Amino acid sequence: MAHRAELIAVGTELLLGSIANTDAQLLSEHLAELGINVLYHTVVGDNPARLREALELARTRVDVIITTGGLGPTYDDLTKQTICEVFGRKNVLHPELAQWLRELFAARKRPMAESNLQQAYLPENCTIFHNHNGTAPGCAFCEDGVHVLMLPGPPRECERMYRTGAEPYLRALSEGVIVSHTLRIYGKGESDVESMLREKIAAMSNPSVAPYAKSDECFLRVTAKAESAEAAEALLAPVVEDVLGVVGEWVYGVDVKDLESVCVAALKARGATLSAAESLTGGLLAKRVTDVPGASAVFLGGVVSYTNGIKNRVLNVPQSLLDEYGAVSEPVARAMAEGVRALCGSDYALSLTGVAGPDSDERGNEVGLVYIALAAPDGTQCRRCTFGKRSRDHVRMQAVNTALDLLRRKLAAQD
Repeated sequence: MAHRAELIAVGTELLLGSIANTDAQLLSEHLAELGINVLYHTVVGDNPARLREALELARTRVDVIITTGGLGPTYDDLTKQTICEVFGRKNVLHPELAQWLRELFAARKRPMAESNLQQAYLPENCTIFHNHNGTAPGCAFCEDGVHVLMLPGPPRECERMYRTGAEPYLRALSEGVIVSHTLRIYGKGESDVESMLREKIAAMSNPSVAPYAKSDECFLRVTAKAESAEAAEALLAPVVEDVLGVVGEWVYGVDVKDLESVCVAALKARGATLSAAESLTGGLLAKRVTDVPGASAVFLGGVVSYTNGIKNRVLNVPQSLLDEYGAVSEPVARAMAEGVRALCGSDYALSLTGVAGPDSDERGNEVGLVYIALAAPDGTQCRRCTFGKRSRDHVRMQAVNTALDLLRRKLAAQD
C-alpha cells in the first residue's frame, strides 16, 4: 500500500504572506517521485496549541508527517517540543550535535549564543538529518505506525536535507524500488494532454502515468515500482515509448530541466551558436539562456532593441519596413533576426517583437500579439502568436518559451 503524507509548514510569516510556502511545492514533487501520495498541505503559525491540533489531526489520517520550519534557536521555534509532546517522546540533548555546533561556529569565527544549543535537542532515539547549509539539524522517528520527519524552513536548507536525509529514510520504507521519468511538454495544456492519453492513463496501474500542470507548461510523470531499478526501467521503457508516440511532438525532453537547457545542449552538440534581438522581452531570452551553465560556448550575444531607432541603427532594420508595417510585424521580426545574426556572426538568431501591455500599441495591435523569428543558415521563419490580454510577465514568459521551442524544433528537425 502506498504511503500517505501530510506536509505541515510552521511559521506565522507564511500566514501573513510575507513569504511563499515553496517548501510544500518542492516536497510534493519529490514525494511523488517516491510514490508517496501527499493528501494534505497544512500551514500553522508559531503557536504550540494550534500546531498540536494540526499534528493530532494529521496522525489520524496519514502515516507520514513532514514538518518544515520551527527548528531554529529563537523563542518561537517550538516545532520539536510540540511534536515530542504529541507523540510522547523526550526532547533530549544529543552531545554530538552540540559539539558539531561549537565547531561550526568556531570555524566561522563567530561566538555561539547559548540559545543555539537548543538546536542540539531532538527527540530521543531518532534518525538525525544533518544540515549542510545551516545550523538546525532535522530528524525522523516512527511512533505507532506514523513516521514523523522534521525539516528546516529555509528552502535551501530544506531541499539539501531532504536529498541527504529524508529521501533515503523514506525510500527505506518501501518494499522494492520506485523509478520515475518526467516528460516535459510545451505547446499543449494539461487537459489536452490528458484527453489524448485518457484511455492509456486509466488502464495503467504499474507503471502509472500522471499529468501535471505549471503556469507555462505541463509534464507527464511515468512511474514504476519493481524489485530493482533495472526491473523498473524495463517496465517504464515501453510505456514512455508508447506515450511519446501520442504526444511526442510536444515533448521537448525526458528528465530535462527546462527549454533553455535543451536548446543549449542541442547547440553544443552541433557546435552551433546563437544570438538574440529582443524588443518586448527586454533581454529575458538572453538571461534565461545564459543562466544555463556552459551557455558561453553557444550564446554569442544579444541586442535589446526596445526602440525603432536601435532596430534601425544597430540591427539594420530598414526604416521603410518600420514605417510601413510598424515594429510589431512579421517583416520587422524577420529583419531583426537576420540583423542580429549578421551582427554577431551566429549560426542561429531569434528575435521577438510584440505588445506586452498593459495597453494596445499606437497601431492598434492588441496586448499579447507577438512575432517571433528564427534566422538560420537555410533561411528565416516567423511565427505570429497571440497570448491573450494577460499580464506583461505572462506575455513575456510565453514569448520566450515559444521562441526557445521554435529553436528546439528547428534543431531537432536537423537530426
